[in-house]
Amino acid sequence: MLKIIVKDGENIERALKRYKRKHRNIKVMQNLRDGQFFTKPSVKRRREIQKAAYIQRLRDQEDI
Repeated sequence: MLKIIVKDGENIERALKRYKRKHRNIKVMQNLRDGQFFTKPSVKRRREIQKAAYIQRLRDQEDI
């Protein structure tokens, strides 16, 4: 459960922004979506490898 403590004199917009950042960082929605359907471990592994290769390709292009 996320807890955002609003400090004295803090703007509510700022507190809401902190809440949204925490919510995004712990990937609440992503976990809910992933739990809707079963994915085989081999498919998960393949996706992770593809994602890592994609990121590596982007980083290699930056170095050029």
